[in-house]
Amino acid sequence: MIGIDIISISRIEKSIAKFGDKAKNRFMTPNEQQIHIKTSSIAGIWAAKEAFSKAIGSGIGKEFSFLDIEIIKNTKGKPIINILNNNLKQKLSNKQIDISITHDGGFAIAAIIIL
Repeated sequence: MIGIDIISISRIEKSIAKFGDKAKNRFMTPNEQQIHIKTSSIAGIWAAKEAFSKAIGSGIGKEFSFLDIEIIKNTKGKPIINILNNNLKQKLSNKQIDISITHDGGFAIAAIIIL
């Protein structure tokens, strides 16, 4: 299973400027908000969660919400996915999940591969 997403960093900047922390609370866990400070990184989180929803085939909605996972970093700074939703955790328990996030040229892009 694979998912990919791209978002304009300025879209996230505008949302945060307009709604402040309420915008971040909509799609980021408190833990993520402590780890990811730069707007480009925050946009990367959005893209990663959208890509994850595409990889599992549900999109964002009733079956999967932005707050069902969080993107954290390992000791080397590599992004990893922490699944918070127990049903989703059980469904993907025997799967390997790889994630890549990048940002450049005003865009953030994320790719998810689930094996």
